[in-house]
Amino acid sequence: MRTGILAGAAAGAAGTAALNAATYVDMVVRGRGSSSTPQQTVEALEDRLPVTVPGEGETRQNRVSGLGSLSGMVTGVGIGTVFGVLRRAGVRPPAPVGAALAGVVAMASTDLSMAGLKVTDPRTWSAGEWLSDLLPHLIYGAVTYATLEALDRRS
Repeated sequence: MRTGILAGAAAGAAGTAALNAATYVDMVVRGRGSSSTPQQTVEALEDRLPVTVPGEGETRQNRVSGLGSLSGMVTGVGIGTVFGVLRRAGVRPPAPVGAALAGVVAMASTDLSMAGLKVTDPRTWSAGEWLSDLLPHLIYGAVTYATLEALDRRS
């Protein structure tokens, strides 16, 4: 079990790095700004939970921004961990299926939570917006699953 957790966490971290790189490449190619939805999600959670992000002005906004970025990392490593445990338990779909599943699960976890918090409404997204969300998540899935397979061959 511990091997699955560690391999999954490492694979999720690799996938998260790949997702972030794909997002930054998209920003460079299209000249677009970064998304504010991670910060909006933190603020929506703050509105619903008995916690507050300390500070005022720029200091508070920097903390909210950092928390938004960290939440994406935690999600990516967490999903990788789940896939690592499942793989250790014998769930081993073919690579294209496993990669797509990991990517879609990562995308659904973020998009559904943001929709539930009313940060965004995916039903209103254009095809281009869906594609710009889907591609980095599929890259996440591909790198996460490939890393799990590579680590599995080493053990």
